[in-house]
Amino acid sequence: MKTLNAIVLLTAGLYLIPGTAIAQQKSPDIEFVKRAPVFRWLDDDHYKTYRSGDVFGRGEEIIVDVLNGKESTAERIRANAPRIGIGKNGTVVIAKTATAKADTLKGLQTPVLSPDSANIAYTKNKNLYVYNVADRKEWQVTTDGSETIYNGWSSWVYNEEILGRSMAYRAFWWSPDSKKIAFMRFDDTKVPVHYMVDDSGVHQKQIAIPYPLPGDANPEVKTGILNLASKKITWAAYDAKADQYFGMPIWTPSSDQLWVQWMNRGQDTLKIEAIDLLNGSRKAIYTETQKTWISLDQENRVRFVPSKRQFLLMSDKSGWMHIYAHSMDGKRLRQLTSGDWTVTEINHVDEKGGWVYFTAKKENSTRLDLYKVKLSGGKIERLTFGDYTHRFELSPNAKYFITTYANFKTPGKVALVDQNGKLIRTLFDCKGKDYEKYQPLATKSEIIGVKTPDGFDLPVRIMYPQGFDKNKKYPVMAMVYGGPNSEVVSDYYIGDYTEKLDEQDNLIRIQMDHRGSGHFGKVGQNYMHRDLGHWEIEDYSTIINYLKKTYAFIDGSRIGISGFSYGGYMSALALVKAPDVFTVGLAGGSVTDWHLYDSAYTERYMDSPKENPEGYKSSSVFTYVKNLKGHLSLAQGTMDDNVHMRNTMKLVDALMEADKDFDLMFYPGAAHGWFYLPHKAKFERRAREAFIKKYLFP
Repeated sequence: MKTLNAIVLLTAGLYLIPGTAIAQQKSPDIEFVKRAPVFRWLDDDHYKTYRSGDVFGRGEEIIVDVLNGKESTAERIRANAPRIGIGKNGTVVIAKTATAKADTLKGLQTPVLSPDSANIAYTKNKNLYVYNVADRKEWQVTTDGSETIYNGWSSWVYNEEILGRSMAYRAFWWSPDSKKIAFMRFDDTKVPVHYMVDDSGVHQKQIAIPYPLPGDANPEVKTGILNLASKKITWAAYDAKADQYFGMPIWTPSSDQLWVQWMNRGQDTLKIEAIDLLNGSRKAIYTETQKTWISLDQENRVRFVPSKRQFLLMSDKSGWMHIYAHSMDGKRLRQLTSGDWTVTEINHVDEKGGWVYFTAKKENSTRLDLYKVKLSGGKIERLTFGDYTHRFELSPNAKYFITTYANFKTPGKVALVDQNGKLIRTLFDCKGKDYEKYQPLATKSEIIGVKTPDGFDLPVRIMYPQGFDKNKKYPVMAMVYGGPNSEVVSDYYIGDYTEKLDEQDNLIRIQMDHRGSGHFGKVGQNYMHRDLGHWEIEDYSTIINYLKKTYAFIDGSRIGISGFSYGGYMSALALVKAPDVFTVGLAGGSVTDWHLYDSAYTERYMDSPKENPEGYKSSSVFTYVKNLKGHLSLAQGTMDDNVHMRNTMKLVDALMEADKDFDLMFYPGAAHGWFYLPHKAKFERRAREAFIKKYLFP
């Protein structure tokens, strides 16, 4: 459940994709809002785009000079350049020149080219391999890979919760000098197995996945360092059998050390230790302990500043995520950012100029902006502008950046800006030729704050139907996700123009966030420790009750809630824990009891079932099924390796035992979500619309 904000969220017939400025349009003849072209930096003075504006890169590729805007056609292949292509399905094409006959290697997993392009590392049959491009020879580095032992290939729980899905199970990392490879070795022998059944054929096929539940044995992990010259592996000096976690290892810029992130099973203490490459010994660099938890999956936690012999560290130990400067031996030098706001990323370090560029939610927690601050500390400078959310890409050395900016009222524009925040020129306007004509008919939005009794100002986005009439009564459908540090309310443009009004358009849609969503930093998230589900339902109920009291056009007897994954958990829990507030719920791929989800994610927030039995009971949907009064729809993929089908099956059994009615739909062969399967996505949308029509428009 690591990539919470990457999920495509759906609600009541409107697809909401975070960060997009694309309207869903029924008529291809109406150009209401256009998709912005792709812009990518080549160097500090040139960027490339596509004449067609095709997001997938098809069409004519254009290189643009930053200063004068002059365009030239890009050279696609240089005649004498080596051709090394890493494609899909484990296929690698290698040729010494563009015209030479290529070697094709097949059956590889996660191939990665070394920084100097001399070698390719990959995994095959759970072992690590290296292929030398010059002599075209393959070397098998490890030999003990098996059904339960993986070298350079991740165990399921690490891929999902620690290393991240973007790694695609890869668990090895080239050193900057291309002479070494760090890799993880996993042993799942003691991890309990979850079985899924593939019913697509005449005979069933059983699929086994080692999957630790809370309190179960986790995989045993070792970190190895391969020296390509000596062909020797040095193992970091940790006891692999200890109850612990390891985060993504970090190479120092000079490749002379590997920094390992270690965390205890309770996930409240983080240690960063430098590993000696010759003997594997450990040297302490940094230690942090918090009263609740530390997220081991924090991306880009460390950023090196080689010329200063320093590193920058992101930490939320103060209650808010900020940047701290340390010497290479771990001594804290200074705090570069502070305050009740969140830094989300360190984008670039300009060592020569002495600047740190970073993304933050400083002006407003629903927006993103780019800032810079001196490495030596001092005043923070905002480089982006206006009351907008900015999605930007810096040039390689931060001389310029290209930003796509919008807010809930205004479709996006793309602009070229220099390192001091000066606007050079506008590159694109997402408003289509028919925008002004049809804008009065488009979906209108507003973002408001709802105060909780204890002072949190919860963000809510309200999307009004076309032809909205404040003298009418409207049902509400709320789209949620829930969970620690996961936000759905963003001040970005979500436009919608459709030619035909139907019953679905007589619906008010809302997005809402709770105190632990990330808008309020770790201060808000800490409320959720050992108590998942409680504060979300409390805050969501506060929001709905406020809306009913404040807006006469809201029909308080027709309040729906919809979500997927953790959002499915929220939707099911809302219907049984706050039955007088929520009357209709659509829950997909739902966790229904935290005993049934994986160890790393669940214990981070809940501790183990042995340590927190009451918390597991109070957070379970099963505990409250007898309270169900409204209409609940459950949807589940039968091949979900993440939130297992038995979450839904056990809830079905509990509802039957409590003599409660509900709707149920299974999606055969679907994993965690079925939106990528066109026929199933089409059916799901039709089923959702029918359910909403039946119960929100009786």
